Amino acid sequence: MDSYFEETVKDEQRIVLRLHPELAPIKVAVLPLKKNNEAIRNTAMQIKNNLMKKSGWRTVYDDTAGIGKLYRRQDEIGTPFCVTVDFDTLDDQAVTVRDRDTMAQERIKIDALQEYLAAKLGNC
Repeated sequence: MDSYFEETVKDEQRIVLRLHPELAPIKVAVLPLKKNNEAIRNTAMQIKNNLMKKSGWRTVYDDTAGIGKLYRRQDEIGTPFCVTVDFDTLDDQAVTVRDRDTMAQERIKIDALQEYLAAKLGNC
């Protein structure tokens, strides 16, 4: 109950389940910015599979809505980090990592993503 928060962001209600990363059932969500783009979709699936294989974290892929709704859905279920694959990813091999609690976003190279998330998630 202490992890449940409601707040208003840009005149919209945002529900956040601020679970400690050790308690969060899903650690990372990988989200393609555009589900109709095969290269973005394939890159996102590859990142998801690599994260699960190398880290053992429960990682999900979701392309069932627009990016804003996808973020909100993950906020509601307590996923600490969302990784967004966009058009720039195809050129610079970097993704946007969004923090659930602060909504801060940071560009991280794909080959440094595992290490970056491990530092944030600890021994989850």
